[in-house]
Amino acid sequence: MRETSVRLLRLLALLQARREWSGAELARRLEVSTRTVRTDMERLRELGYEVTSRTGTAGGYRLAAGTAVPPLLLDDEEAIAVGLTLRAGASGSITGIEETALRALAKLERTLPKRLRPRLDALRTATVTHTGGGPTVDAETLTVLAGACRDHERLRFAYTDHDGASSPRSVEPHRLVYTGRRWYLLAWDRDRDDWRTFRADRITPHLPTGPRFVPRDPPEDAARRVVRGAASTAYRYPARLRFLVPMQVAAAHDRITSGSALLTPIDDTSCLVETGSDSLPDLARFLVGLGLPFVVLDPPELRAELRTLAARALAAADQP
Repeated sequence: MRETSVRLLRLLALLQARREWSGAELARRLEVSTRTVRTDMERLRELGYEVTSRTGTAGGYRLAAGTAVPPLLLDDEEAIAVGLTLRAGASGSITGIEETALRALAKLERTLPKRLRPRLDALRTATVTHTGGGPTVDAETLTVLAGACRDHERLRFAYTDHDGASSPRSVEPHRLVYTGRRWYLLAWDRDRDDWRTFRADRITPHLPTGPRFVPRDPPEDAARRVVRGAASTAYRYPARLRFLVPMQVAAAHDRITSGSALLTPIDDTSCLVETGSDSLPDLARFLVGLGLPFVVLDPPELRAELRTLAARALAAADQP
């Protein structure tokens, strides 16, 4: 009986790890016959797990999502990862999720084995989260956007721009991208006949969504496209620079983050950096403070600001 219970737990863990399994694959993993797999599936159904199956060469077993969620099986590393993610969610960028994340974290901690609690406590107490005080997005809005991306359904929404003006948009949503600071939606704008990046906190969806559409492939990776679009629209002064170091060196710098700058290799010794700021003096001081050699491609105003900064530095150095 104990062997059967252990096997059922292993079977359930496999079903949760992948969308679909064939009976033969499960039998090999569990080192049993396919007949035993069928018997175990019936036992899981009796325990309340909704397991669907298809026959034929393309058939297999799948654990369906239900309204009543049976116990979730996590290994040690998965449990720690979920705990840390919930802790980050409690102080993150989604409006109203803090209390929900803390409740879920409390439930998880009560169910953790004793051997794991010190690990999670150590990671939690040694970690400080800095959110930057940026805008937050409503969790329900993110759910609507994610569902439209998943189901390939057209989306209509009111979009508030940088100046506070609102305009209607009709898009074919592609991906949600989180840069560590803000949430963005990458979508095909049907009225402008081009790809556009929208800040999720400025979107007010109109329901219902639909109709369905045939998804398009963006010209580049979604995350890179969003960072490039955000750099050109989120900042008053977007900038392009050539860093005279390999891209790996720039990417390893602790002050250059993926959410604030887009890096593209030019050759083995240099890379293109696309970033920006709402203040030219701040941007100039930031770039000089990196300690990396660079050349300004644009805007020309940034070159003038760097000359002013250099003159001030020289004047200070010449003082007795």
